[in-house]
Amino acid sequence: MGVDRPWEVHKDGIRLRLRVTPRARHNAINGILDASAETGGPALKVSVTAPPADGKANAAVLALLAKALHVPKSSLSVIAGAAGRNKLIHIPGDGPTLIPMLEALVDEEAGSTAPKRGNERAKK
Repeated sequence: MGVDRPWEVHKDGIRLRLRVTPRARHNAINGILDASAETGGPALKVSVTAPPADGKANAAVLALLAKALHVPKSSLSVIAGAAGRNKLIHIPGDGPTLIPMLEALVDEEAGSTAPKRGNERAKK
């Protein structure tokens, strides 16, 4: 493919890098952020309405990802960055089985945002 992805396959599942925006207008997965020194590589952009206090944003992120990937919330965990915007999430399971789900999620989000941008320009 040649495209850097925000996940890495490990023996016990997948590690997914995120860049989270709390207190957003709506919960959404917003595509892939290019690699930077801050994120440590490409990251999936995620926005949640929850505030970044008392673990509420982390819980909202895990709920959003669980729903999008059709896995139980309890199976996902934040393994790094619990108190920051850059997070590393562990998704347990068979990596080769999980990758197509992540690819579809990213492709779906990329496809769903393109028409919105086009419509916004047309309205102006």
